[in-house]
Amino acid sequence: MRRHPAVGTLIVASSLALGFAAIAPAAAAPGSHHIPQSAPGWLAHAKRVGTPSSNAAVQVRVYLAPRGGLDALAAQARAVSTPGSSEQGHFLTPAQYHAQYDPASQTISAVTDWLTGSGLKVAGQESRGRYLDVTGSVAAAQRAFGVTLVNYSHDGMTVQAPTGELSAPDAVAGDILSVSGLDTTPETTAPLTQKPSPPSAGFRNARPCSTWYGDSTPANTPTPDGTVLPQLNGATLPFAPCGYTGPQLRGAYEAGASASLLGAGVTVAITDAYASSTIESDANAYAIQTGDKPFAAGQFSQSLPNSFTRVNDGQRQCGASGWYGEETLDVEAVHAMAPAANIRYYAGASCYDRDLLDTFSRINDEATVQIVTNSWGDVGDSVRPSVLAAYEAEFLQGAVEGISYLFSSGDNGDDATVVGTPQTDYPASDPYVTAVGGTSTEITAPGVVQAETGWQTSKYSLSNGAWTLATSFQYGGGGGYSSNIAEPDYQRAAGIVSPNGGRAVPDVSMDADPTTGMLVGQTQTFPDGVKYDTYRIGGTSLASPLFAGMTALKIQASKTGLGLLNPRIYADHTGFQDVTGAGVDQGAIRVDFVDGVDAAQGYVYSIRTFNGATTSLKVGSGWDSETGWGSARAGWLAPAK
Repeated sequence: MRRHPAVGTLIVASSLALGFAAIAPAAAAPGSHHIPQSAPGWLAHAKRVGTPSSNAAVQVRVYLAPRGGLDALAAQARAVSTPGSSEQGHFLTPAQYHAQYDPASQTISAVTDWLTGSGLKVAGQESRGRYLDVTGSVAAAQRAFGVTLVNYSHDGMTVQAPTGELSAPDAVAGDILSVSGLDTTPETTAPLTQKPSPPSAGFRNARPCSTWYGDSTPANTPTPDGTVLPQLNGATLPFAPCGYTGPQLRGAYEAGASASLLGAGVTVAITDAYASSTIESDANAYAIQTGDKPFAAGQFSQSLPNSFTRVNDGQRQCGASGWYGEETLDVEAVHAMAPAANIRYYAGASCYDRDLLDTFSRINDEATVQIVTNSWGDVGDSVRPSVLAAYEAEFLQGAVEGISYLFSSGDNGDDATVVGTPQTDYPASDPYVTAVGGTSTEITAPGVVQAETGWQTSKYSLSNGAWTLATSFQYGGGGGYSSNIAEPDYQRAAGIVSPNGGRAVPDVSMDADPTTGMLVGQTQTFPDGVKYDTYRIGGTSLASPLFAGMTALKIQASKTGLGLLNPRIYADHTGFQDVTGAGVDQGAIRVDFVDGVDAAQGYVYSIRTFNGATTSLKVGSGWDSETGWGSARAGWLAPAK
C-alpha cells in the first residue's frame, strides 16, 4: 500500500533516500518530465520474467494535483493547524476548498487530450477532478508514459510493471500527482486488530479473568480444571482482565475532566473496508450490557458504497469478515470514550487503497466530520509511490477544513520479525496524520491507571509445571523511524533526535495490548448458530479509536475542529502521561479455550509479558519510540488555544 511523492520540505526527495530502487532513471524524452517517484519501489529485488503482449489491457488511475500544487496545500494545512500562526483556525469549507484547489477544467482537458492522443481512453472522471480512470493497451500506455512495461516476479507475486519512472509532456507533467495501475501489484491494506481467531468464527475468552486489573490471581481463584499455575521469576501474576469497558476506560483516561464533556456536537468518522450488517445493534447491546447508553436516534450513521468488491480477488483476499471485527472495535471504542459524539462509518468497497481513498474523499466533501480514526495499514517501509501522493492530498484537504486524521501505528513492533529490519508502517508514518501507538495498561478499581508500559509482548507456555518461553516476540505496538519520510519540522522543533533523519513514530499512545484490551460485543458464528457475544480484543486498532474519542471531547471544548494535531501535540504535550514502565508487572496469565469457544476440548494457559519482548523500540522519559509522548489524560481535553 506504500507510495511516495515529493511533497514540500517534509518529504525526502531522492529515490535512494526514499528506500526505492537505487536505479538512476533514464532521462525523460525531449519535451517531457518524469513524474516524481513513479517507479516501483521493489525493482531492485525483482526478477524480469517476460514481456506482456502489446495488445494486453491496462487499467490506470491518473491522480491530478491540487490546483497550485501539493506544496501550497501543505503550507496552508500547517498554517491553519499550528498554534500561534496568524492563520490558525481559519479553516475552509468544502466548497471553499474546491473553489481554491480543484484542478481547473483546462487542466483536465489538457491531460485528457494527452492520454487520448496516445491511444488511451478516459473511461471516467472523479466528480471533483481528483483522478481520471483510463483504459487501453500496453502499447498505448507505453507511448503515453514513455516507459516499457514488462512482467516481473517479486515477493511471491508475478505482476506487470514499468521498468522505471513514468514521464508526461511538459505541458501537463506538473499537474500529475501520481499514476496507479501500471504496476499491478495489489494495493491492499489490512485491519490492525489482535484477536485470537477470525471474527467470522465465534470466540469467547475463558475464565478466570480479572474484572479490574489484578483482582483475580491464582492465589485467590482456582483454575477451572485444577491446573496449578506456578510463579514467574518469583512473582505470582494476575489473570488477565476480562476486557475493560467504557466506564472503566473513561474513568482511567478522562478522570478530572468536566462531566459535561461527552463529545456532544462532534462527529467522529471511522473508515474500514466493508460493513457489518449488525454493527448498530451490536454496539447498542454492548453499551447497555456494560452500563452505557445506546445510540440515540441518528447518532450513528453510515456512508456505504454502491457495492462491495474483491472479497477474494484470486491474489489477495481482503477477508470481509475480518474487517467486521475491526469495525465493531472502532465503533464501540469511540462510543465508549465519547458517549454523546456522533459516529459516522465510511465503508470502503474493498481493502484496496483506491477504495479506501474514496472514503476520505467522501469525508472531506461532506462538511460533517471533525476527526477520522483509521485502524488499518500495511507493514514495513517498502513504500510504493503510486498513490501515496493521493493519500496526502486527502489528509491535507481534511486539515485545511479542520479535520484531523489518526492512524494506528501497527501491531508488529519494529517490523523486524516480519520484514527482517526495523521499519515503520504507512500511513501512520505520514507527517500529516497522528500515529497512535500502544501500551500495556493496568487499570485498577475504581478506575486508576496503576502502571503502563510500551506494548511489546513475549509469550510463555506452561510445560511440565513450569513456564517456558514459547515466543520471544508475539506482537507489539508499531514504532521507530521511517526510512522513507523525513522528520517533519514539528518533531525537529521539539528536540526529537531521529537517528536516520526519518519521521519518528508514534506520536502518542493508548491501551492496545490484547492482554489488557477492551471488551467488545459482536454477532458471530458459533457451532450452535449465529449469536451476539463478547470477547477481549486489542491492537493499535484499539488505541486509535480510544484517542479519537478523547479528542472528540477536546473538539467539543474547543468549539472547533483542529486540523493537523501534531503541531499542537509537539508544541505542548503536557496533556499526556509520560509512559516509562515504572511499577508495571511482568505480565498477566491468559486462560483460553482450546477451541476458542467452550471447555469441551479443555483449556490452555499462557503468560503474555508487558514490554518483555526485545526489539529496537524503547520506552523511557519524554518522547520514545514505543509510546511517543505517552497516553492522553484530562489535560488533553482542555480547549485549544
